[in-house]
Amino acid sequence: MDLFSFVECASRTQSIKALFDLLVSCASEEGFSEVAYGALTFAEALRLPEYLPPALTVNFPPEWCHRYFERKYRVIDPVVRRTPMVSAPFLWDELAKQCQLQPAEQRVLDEAREAGLKHGMSVPLFGPLGRVSVVSFASPFDDVDPQDRMRHLSALAWQFHHAFAEIARPKESSQDRSTTLSEREKDCLRWVAEGKSSWEIGKILNVSENTVNFHMKNASRKLGAANRMHAVVKAIRLNLI
Repeated sequence: MDLFSFVECASRTQSIKALFDLLVSCASEEGFSEVAYGALTFAEALRLPEYLPPALTVNFPPEWCHRYFERKYRVIDPVVRRTPMVSAPFLWDELAKQCQLQPAEQRVLDEAREAGLKHGMSVPLFGPLGRVSVVSFASPFDDVDPQDRMRHLSALAWQFHHAFAEIARPKESSQDRSTTLSEREKDCLRWVAEGKSSWEIGKILNVSENTVNFHMKNASRKLGAANRMHAVVKAIRLNLI
């Protein structure tokens, strides 16, 4: 299912469970059938976040979920600890290479792999007032390539996050209803939705990469989006592209 089809289906549901089931179904087509969505909130700047995904938005193996919460792994989970510090989706397999993980953090990743979460990736989702959420996708298969699926799964995560917020707060703001985009901004957003980079879009539209980035920055500002994928999701839901 492509992003536009996902948006259309998501917009027709007012059930969080149905929305999450749709996300799981789409992620499963990519080989990532294990999904978790949760909020990371900080009581103080230097405190570790609480990671408490509702039962309706996690389908990791029950035995792993039980162990995770019983042993309070959220305190040492490197995915939870690192998500607020990065701005882009990341692979669990790359954490040990990019960060100097503590033995306890590595143990969480090793045990997750033994529990059937063979390869995983997480998508940081940033909102207003410093709010941070995350969608994590994992696969029970040894031969999947999360890098190859990262862009599509990231788009699904942002769309799910936006639809989830609309179900919780269904009334659109007047700012959203009055948002207008230029034709060039719409063109750039459409090509981003197709997975194209700024350089590729520049070649397609016969403009410079900097010009594409300029239009994407303007579109994101108008839409109140945290990044370009979030901008695409909001533009689709508002029928602007």
